[in-house]
Amino acid sequence: MSDRTSFDPFLIKESGWTYEDYAELPDNGNQYEIVAGMLELKPSASTTHQRVSQKLERILLGSCENEYIIIDAPMDVILSEQDTRQPDILMVHRSRAHIVQEHAVVGPPDLVIEILSPTSIKRDRMMKLRTYAQFGVPEYWIVDPAHITIEQYSLAHAGQPYELLNVYTAEEYVESEHIRCVRFKVVDGLTFK
Repeated sequence: MSDRTSFDPFLIKESGWTYEDYAELPDNGNQYEIVAGMLELKPSASTTHQRVSQKLERILLGSCENEYIIIDAPMDVILSEQDTRQPDILMVHRSRAHIVQEHAVVGPPDLVIEILSPTSIKRDRMMKLRTYAQFGVPEYWIVDPAHITIEQYSLAHAGQPYELLNVYTAEEYVESEHIRCVRFKVVDGLTFK
């Protein structure tokens, strides 16, 4: 597709997708990701998902904005020519601001956060967990609004799978050795009054 000037909606390309192909997709209101050269349609998020995302972003902006660039979805994160993801929330240390480009974040963020929805559990817990570790995202959180928990994963060594550092429950405070400005009670970020 990259050699054509416009996208042909009747041509289905099953594999070999690149960011260049992806960038040619028409804006039809859908969100897509490229995973190992395969194009995946992302289902729309639930209202709970969106409310939790907004709340967490506000909390992180309140404590970390001076040190980190904090961006919420949809924002492309180009991890390789054939791997582009759209995390729910990401943080990039300001010393690495060069990876935050106008069209996308090009390279691994310092923190990626995915918020579970019924349609995203397998993708977030398995597929994205492997992808983010493979491409060197130092810290990955899986937020579970249904159980009011945050799973915190960290890379001990580049190229290795993540290690589960902690599962924070409702009344516990989330903290990070990697991102020291983070400190909040799980229930404050995942529930509504």
